[in-house]
This record gives sequence, C-alpha cells and structure tokens, in this order.
Amino acid sequence: MDHLQQEFSVRFLYPVFFTSDLFATTNSLFADFFNKSAGAVRRKLLFIVDSGVVEAHPQLLDSIRTYVAQHVAALDLIDDVLILPGGEIAKNSPDAVETIVDAIDRYGVDRHSFVVGIGGGSILDMVGYAAAISHRGIRHVRIPTTVLSQNDSGVGVKNGVNYRGKKNFLGTFVPPVAVFNDSTFLTTLDDRDWRAGTAEAIKVALIKDRAFFDWLDTNATALAQRDLPAMQYLIHRCADLHLKHIAGGDPFEMGSSRPLDFGHWSAHKLEQLTDFELRHGEAVAIGIALDTLYSQQLGWLSEADADRVLNLMRTLGFSLYQPMLDANDSADVLKGLAEFREHLGGQLTIMLLTGLGTGVEVHEMDDSRIRQAIAQLKRTESQPA
Repeated sequence: MDHLQQEFSVRFLYPVFFTSDLFATTNSLFADFFNKSAGAVRRKLLFIVDSGVVEAHPQLLDSIRTYVAQHVAALDLIDDVLILPGGEIAKNSPDAVETIVDAIDRYGVDRHSFVVGIGGGSILDMVGYAAAISHRGIRHVRIPTTVLSQNDSGVGVKNGVNYRGKKNFLGTFVPPVAVFNDSTFLTTLDDRDWRAGTAEAIKVALIKDRAFFDWLDTNATALAQRDLPAMQYLIHRCADLHLKHIAGGDPFEMGSSRPLDFGHWSAHKLEQLTDFELRHGEAVAIGIALDTLYSQQLGWLSEADADRVLNLMRTLGFSLYQPMLDANDSADVLKGLAEFREHLGGQLTIMLLTGLGTGVEVHEMDDSRIRQAIAQLKRTESQPA
C-alpha cells in the first residue's frame, strides 16, 4: 500500500529557579529570564493570580507592576491582572478558563507572549490549560506558592481541569517555559497547606530514594514545626527527582505507567467523594498509607517498614483515615480503580512497594485486600496516641 510516514521529536527545555522575594527590586532573576527570552519583537505579559495569594500578600500586585516597569524592558505588562479563586474550585468551574481565554482575546496576547500563573497547583493547572488551548499554545510561566505545587505539580508538564465529575478529565501536556519557586510565599501558608505538600515528598522518596525517605523521617518534627530551611531542602530534592523522572522516561504518559502517581488512585477518588474538602496532599497521604499496608499484606514490605511510613505521616500531622474509605462497603472508593485505569489509557498500572525507596508496578489489586487495609487504617487511627 502506498503511504507516507514521518517521525519527529520535539525538544523541551525549561528551568526551575529557587529564590525568595522574587519581585523585590533587588532581585534580578525574573527580569533576567524575560529580557533574555523575549526577542526583538515586543510581547505582552498577562498575570493570573490566586485570590488567596493576593489576600496573604496584599502588596503583591503593586510589587509586580513596579518590578516589571523598572526591570522588564522587553515586555508590555497588561495592567489588568486577573485575580481568580484558587483551590479545586479553579479546576471545577468552566468560567475560570473562559475568563482567561477572554482576556487573551481582548488584550491581543499572541502565542509568543507570556501567560504567568501565580498560585497553588490547582490554579496553575487551570492557567496552563487555558494558555495551551489559546492560539494552540501560548507560552506559560508558573510561580507556585504552595509546598505541593513547588515540589510536584508546578514543576511538571501537565495542565488540566476537572470535568464531568472526573479529576483532570480535560488537559494537555505542555511544559512551562520557566518555573520560579519563591520560598517567601510558603511563610504565609496555613498549617494544612504547609503539611499537605509533604505527602508528595514521601511519595517520591518511597518509590525512588531511600536516603531521602530516611532524611524525611529524621526531619519530620522540624518540618511539622515549620522549619523553613528544612522545607526548602525538601522542595529542592523533590523537584530534582521529579524533573529527572520526566527526562528519563515517558513525560507525556503515552504508556500506562505512572509511577509518580503512587497512592493516587484512591486519593483522586477521595477528593471527589469529599467534594474536595480534602486537600490533594491530605488525600495522597491516605492513599500512600493504604497502598503501603496493601504492600505489607502481599509480604513485600515488612511490618516495621510499613509502621515507619505511617508514623512519619502521623508525625507530620496527617490523619490517615477518612470515613468515605469504607462508605457503601468501600464500593465508592473502589470505583477509583476503574477510573484510574481509564485515565491511564486501558491497562491498570499501580505502583506498590517492595521496600522503602523501591517501587514495583502491578496490574491488578484485590478488593478484599484493599478492604482489609482500610479496616487496618481505621483501627490504627482510632487508637489513642
């Protein structure tokens, strides 16, 4: 049969910067990046900011305007900074995406200009998605403001929104052109958001890096007491492991393997079942506990190691049981397995543990063992400390 066939690859490059007080007039990092990347033609800069960040940092918008005016000579700032609600509502409401697309259209933001998102992982996911579908792709920049977004979602290549009651049902694989991790934003987080992001650190340590897990175990109390240097190390190490994973395998998830989603099959479902009252990181902590105990039941993980995992998360302040786990004889949460398989692309692939720092993929899970793990979590969490 007569046919044509072509193969090509696309090279992606994006830096992840670590700094503090990004928009201080004495900090040239942000300006240096844009002045080098803008090119000869003047382009535009559209900011979308999480309303919670503006509330915690009321001087932020004035600082951005002053900074860009003084230091980013190559770009024109759109003075109408969009302020949108953060959290999971950002990904649940189609109005948020429409607001950004409308601004891109009204202000003539072309595909070689820049859309900058400032906020937690949810709003960054949504901003990246809106940028990706406008003009078939406008360059976007992420400035994550939570632990979870700085160490995990904000440094990845995925964007998305929730649709038809399903997590990230609509989305794209489009890397940002740059990520700026500013530790100053972490100082105003409430305790829940400070804690929630550490779950992703535990996740990546458990499947990839025993030494990092041991460090987390040793420094759990300092992290729980909001030690900023400890958190800065955690974020940097997580981001490094995350980026190496992206570079070394299947960054756009063309296959069914998703090792960085250890603990996530139940977490995504629990978020939905609790109407997103659970933070993503809080749900992930429960999912990690569940799959850790399942790994122990299979004889792959010792009781002592499983206890270390659960005790680490308790020291950080996580609750590891949620009543929706065994609602309707756990039938509701078990639907998460089918939805996870669908999201993966056909074959169920779940990461479990054969040791601390060593993950292994399986393609099936036994419902009765999952229920046993849930029952064990419920018993251990109801016991007095």
